Amino acid sequence: MDKSQILDKSKRILIKLSGEMLLGDKEFGIDTKTLEIFSEEIKKVVDEGYQVALVIGGGNIFRGVSGSAEGLDRADADYMGMLATCMNGLALQNALYKAGVETRVQTAIKMNEVAEPYIRGRALRHMQKGRVVIFVAGTGNPYFTTDTAAALRAVELNCDMLVKATKVDGIYNKDPKKFEDAEHFDTISYQDVLIKDLKVMDGSAISLCRDNSLPIMVASMANENGLIEALTNKTRTTIVY
Repeated sequence: MDKSQILDKSKRILIKLSGEMLLGDKEFGIDTKTLEIFSEEIKKVVDEGYQVALVIGGGNIFRGVSGSAEGLDRADADYMGMLATCMNGLALQNALYKAGVETRVQTAIKMNEVAEPYIRGRALRHMQKGRVVIFVAGTGNPYFTTDTAAALRAVELNCDMLVKATKVDGIYNKDPKKFEDAEHFDTISYQDVLIKDLKVMDGSAISLCRDNSLPIMVASMANENGLIEALTNKTRTTIVY
């Protein structure tokens, strides 16, 4: 199966969005203008008939790993990071509602007053009805990243593809911002990503996708229409399969 065939078959997708993507020009927190731009990009995907779920990180507010490095207990730091993802998820839900996209937030830790608990069957029904489902609080367990949570939810929901939305147009053999001769990969195998230690997602997420034959697309959301053009093979991306 080549790249175009994978894209043609991908109608239910899960988008992994890092918390840092919500910073915009800020050093900390959430930039509302960036939220508006991302919500409009996601709306275009929904309008094209895709079933969409999202997993969002919390690095713009708090990262468990960095908190642990500064002396916090790792489990407590990770739970703090999970709460940061909930803040981002609620902000994104609000922006999507304003863009006219019906949205639900589901959380892996209980907070019934602000979000639904994660229930697989309910999430599937939301997606089948055209609603965007935002998954927050990672897996609900410390020591697991939101990359792993994204891979887990994508597999659980029988998604056709996991989309890692970034600021670059795919995977390179080295940092394209630092090296002019950086080589771009149009496609690459899971094994090569792991062997070359390309830092696309953490190893657990890559392995989970590999074991369940779930393709991963790495695409840029830095430009207008970047996401829908990536899904329709009109711009440069990388697919891991």
